[in-house]
Amino acid sequence: MTLPTMRCLLQPTSEADTNGLVLCTSPIPTADESNGEHLIRVHACSPCSGELLWPKDFPPPNARELVPCPDMAGTVVTAPAGSPFQPGDEVYARTDYVRPANARDYTVAIGDELAHKPKNLSWVEAAAVPVSAQTAWQILFVHAGIVPSGTDESPAGFADARKAWEGKKILVTAAGGGVGVWVVQLAKLLGIEVIGTCGNRESEALVRSFGAREVLNYRTADFKAWAEERDGVRKVDVVVDCIGRKALQDAWWCVKEGGTVLSIFQPPAPLRPEGCEVQAKDVFFIMSPSSRQLQEITRLIEEGECRPLVDSAWPLEQFHPAFRRLDEGHSRGKIVFDLSLNAMQQKLGLGDGK
Repeated sequence: MTLPTMRCLLQPTSEADTNGLVLCTSPIPTADESNGEHLIRVHACSPCSGELLWPKDFPPPNARELVPCPDMAGTVVTAPAGSPFQPGDEVYARTDYVRPANARDYTVAIGDELAHKPKNLSWVEAAAVPVSAQTAWQILFVHAGIVPSGTDESPAGFADARKAWEGKKILVTAAGGGVGVWVVQLAKLLGIEVIGTCGNRESEALVRSFGAREVLNYRTADFKAWAEERDGVRKVDVVVDCIGRKALQDAWWCVKEGGTVLSIFQPPAPLRPEGCEVQAKDVFFIMSPSSRQLQEITRLIEEGECRPLVDSAWPLEQFHPAFRRLDEGHSRGKIVFDLSLNAMQQKLGLGDGK
């Protein structure tokens, strides 16, 4: 008997880069319902910056196929009895790194990762949400150290977090990127004063539209001089770094004494510039999927409080140019694969890819 097959994008080895990715045909996976697994028909998925380095730098705990794109949006095909996500439900998730990710027509997810897709978003828009929004949520509610531990993820917990952040300021690097726009939006909802960084006027206008009070051009700004103006009153309580390297190094000058420098790209301490003697906590973390957090993000999206930002949408067959755009580091928002498109549709202008 011939097993049903699907398209699947593979990173053949942990050393393979964008040029080494291959699109192949694979058997459709089987979900183990006894372990809480759901089979999902994927309609859209999204890659993460730097994710092709993860298998080498952070090998999966168990050997598995290296399928990229941890974000996905799709329809439940099979589900465990009693799951809140049943066949036909529209869902989205950032799936766990222990399993192959979602650049394929069918994937597997567990209930603790899934949330119901916002009704007011397309599949492409929904796939742009989970990693970025949950990372921003965990920055502001957990890892920045401002909100008391144990604060829940309900509307009441959101109100408690707003009180904890009262009067605080943050600096967000790459504020027009996939994670950055979510940090800016959620920070605005929490009443936090936001200073963002970006590289051009178009991105500056975008970041301001999401709620930043001030935007610095990282190509021209002297961060040390900016922070020291007005006797250092401009300095921030928390630096949120989304891009690492020189951006993180420059941002060290902007944190207050006793503040926090947090990065989702690399540990901040080694990037402290020479002569910067501020006493500040440094934090590096990797987000963990949370159904409860993602469901709260769904609520905020459906209420019109925040929205995703899609840089461009691509058919899966155009994975090479899509990943090259991701590698350039200049996308505004998320790059998404629309699995309903094919390369010919995009060439004829029938999709929304760029």
